[in-house]
Amino acid sequence: MRRSLGWLCLGILAASGAVQAQTANTPVSAELVQTLLHRIDMLEKRVAELEGKGAPAPPPVAAAPPAFPVGHDHEVEMAGQSIPSGPLMKVAGFGDFNFSGTDQRGTRSGFNEGQFTLHTTSVLSPRVTVFGEVTLTARADAGATTGGAPAAPGFNAELERLLIRFDQSDYFKVSFGRYHTPINYWNTAYHHGQWLQTTVSRPEMTQFGGRFIPVHFVGGLVEGALPAGGLNLNYNVGLGNGRGPILSRGGDSGDSNNHKAWLVNLFSKPDRFFGLQAGGSAYRDEVNVGPRVFNEWITSGHVVWHKETPELIAEVANVNHTEVGRPGSFNSQAYYVQFAYRLPWAKQLWKPYYRWEYIHIPRTEPVFAGVPSLAGSLVGIRYDITSFAAIKMEYRNQRRPGLPRINGGFLQTSFTF
Repeated sequence: MRRSLGWLCLGILAASGAVQAQTANTPVSAELVQTLLHRIDMLEKRVAELEGKGAPAPPPVAAAPPAFPVGHDHEVEMAGQSIPSGPLMKVAGFGDFNFSGTDQRGTRSGFNEGQFTLHTTSVLSPRVTVFGEVTLTARADAGATTGGAPAAPGFNAELERLLIRFDQSDYFKVSFGRYHTPINYWNTAYHHGQWLQTTVSRPEMTQFGGRFIPVHFVGGLVEGALPAGGLNLNYNVGLGNGRGPILSRGGDSGDSNNHKAWLVNLFSKPDRFFGLQAGGSAYRDEVNVGPRVFNEWITSGHVVWHKETPELIAEVANVNHTEVGRPGSFNSQAYYVQFAYRLPWAKQLWKPYYRWEYIHIPRTEPVFAGVPSLAGSLVGIRYDITSFAAIKMEYRNQRRPGLPRINGGFLQTSFTF
């Protein structure tokens, strides 16, 4: 009996001390203070009853839940509870600087500043997250004026990604916003921030500003992962705006027509072969090229062995365009195979790599008019200065139909902070 009363008294003293300390040092809500005072009241009354009746000690009295959802990183510790004071935005930065020299006519060798990239994440509740990606890219015409217009800025600011996601569970997540289209592996595995990828450059078929695949997608996405007997099946199903009037851009301000684009992406990461990923995607849209309208159907597949010893990435995609109301169909293909291996000596800081890539576009293809085919390869090595910075050296050899072969050397330092 005395031991029970002693524990209750200690509880009262601890709660009282918590209120006093927090009130003195930390701004807290009136609701939480009232909750703790109410708890002290109940304990004091129960102690009085026990002293009078000799009854057994009661179970601990549970405190009322806090007035806020718990789960933010920005929290105030209060009487053993984590009380969030509001969303806290986390920021990760990326940058790179480059030196290049090629034998392509009309180009100059020299240094250039790559992209300055910011990734921002904010947890609004345990199940709701907002993510954003912003880039700054140097302009070649910085400071130039045309026809009395204001001088061109030094950098282009671009909102690359912005989305809000609701996580019901690992099996079902819903998001809305601007994405990197989950139509192949590279486009969703390596975002802006050159430090993230092994190589200096992206494959030609997934180049930012390229037209072969729609790199950006504006709309809604449902995704999740299912164990499926150790196969770990992952899915993405999306509906949104297709390509914009400029084919290399998504429909940020609205679709070019009333036909929404949709996509399905499925891939597996089997437990038995850790690091292996294999899957495929399908994308459907209607594209406007001037007054002409084309149905676009993109299918792709990939196999990835995502380890450092070795790293293997292989992808293939076919883009089919059929003009509405006219006979004829056009198929363009692209693929690449990339192999890298982190060397076991010298503290495993060196990672040589090689990539072969190919793009075939029919000469009469109306949607991709002006986009040349490509056959090329590159070889390079990455040296990790620290866990957050790397130096890459790369040699490229490219050939396009009707044009001289191009050879080039590239040096890049990329980092995250």
